[in-house]
Amino acid sequence: MEPVTVSIADACKATGLGRNSIYNLINGGTLSTVKIGRRQLVHVESIKKLVGAA
Repeated sequence: MEPVTVSIADACKATGLGRNSIYNLINGGTLSTVKIGRRQLVHVESIKKLVGAA
């Protein structure tokens, strides 16, 4: 089963981008996230759309 969300660190690894770039994409609305407690998790589908895999 594929995860629905990943951590910011895992999003960095998956895209090859740095933390600042990931946060810029989140703030710009390109990557969608969900906040659970103190953790901010990135939706895998938004990462796939970013890299053109979906």
